[in-house]
Amino acid sequence: MSTTVNAAVFAGVDEPPRIERVALREPGPGQVRVRLSAAGVCHSDLSLAKGVLPQTLPAVLGHEGAGTVEAVGPGVTGLEAGAPVVLNWTPPCRACWFCDNGEPYLCEHGLDAAQLPYGELSDGTAVYPGLGTAAFAEATVVPANGVVPLPAGIDPGAAALLGCAVLTGWGAVTNTAGVRPGQSAAVIGLGGVGLAALQAAALAGADPVIAVDASPAKRELALALGATRFLAADEGLVGEVRAATGGRGVDHAFEVVGTSATIRAAWDLSRRGGTVTVVGAGALEDTVAFSALEIFHQARTLRGCFYGSCDPDRDVPRVAAHVREGGLDLATMVTDEVGLDGLPAAFQRMREGRGGRTLIRFD
Repeated sequence: MSTTVNAAVFAGVDEPPRIERVALREPGPGQVRVRLSAAGVCHSDLSLAKGVLPQTLPAVLGHEGAGTVEAVGPGVTGLEAGAPVVLNWTPPCRACWFCDNGEPYLCEHGLDAAQLPYGELSDGTAVYPGLGTAAFAEATVVPANGVVPLPAGIDPGAAALLGCAVLTGWGAVTNTAGVRPGQSAAVIGLGGVGLAALQAAALAGADPVIAVDASPAKRELALALGATRFLAADEGLVGEVRAATGGRGVDHAFEVVGTSATIRAAWDLSRRGGTVTVVGAGALEDTVAFSALEIFHQARTLRGCFYGSCDPDRDVPRVAAHVREGGLDLATMVTDEVGLDGLPAAFQRMREGRGGRTLIRFD
């Protein structure tokens, strides 16, 4: 038996998706089927569609989702039909070296599911789940450890943002960088992840919190979500940031775009001895250069950040508590709500740098 759903199918690199019927395989051992309430449209989905990040095609993309467990496969315990959940696109195996050493977000098997077909088109062609989740569909089949129970009190639609944007942005500030009260921070790139990082910096007590984006239209959104100052990318960034930080530069710079130019900008905005955290997923061939002297002289720390250094089983309840208490505002991050057929327009808004998070709603 199978369940047939409407899904956005990507058949070729940089081709627009087609809404097609996909027959999902019944949940096998250790799997669950989730009926989606909503899915966020992340820049990583655009990178997958463009071939910047690898993905076997045809595929249903989408990795930021929330919904309700509809069926469970053999051997699944602790999950029942009707349970609200958030998708986890890099589920830890809890047995590899990285998991055993406190880095489950780097699990050797976290992306295994993306390499296996999970359904078929009407002509029998195998379809692959983007990042193992395939959230741009009415339902999906994922490993049981690829879902996290949704804590009470969270809107089941906006909860989709917890699965990537919020965990990644909040985790970059909280887990990876460890921002402390009174430290200064700059966030470059105000998409969904950047807006979450911005809120997390304010929540951590950073001051000032400087928001940077190429689009001046994001000024009001940035200020509404905790920025003390907004700078457009062409506003003489280094001088402005140093003027706001006693001539030094920020303690923490967060790059949330994924280009060599913005990584270099984040480096230049940080103080001597400061920390630069690269959150954006860039292209393999896009290289960034530093001189040997400046690395020595500036004594800065440059680090990558994968999935906010998060363990979703631990951190989803933590961020949910911040949402309930008003420290993280999911609703304001969502600037557009669409149906599945609105996905191409959402991708175009990201290409043009417009808006915050687009949310696809299925219910």
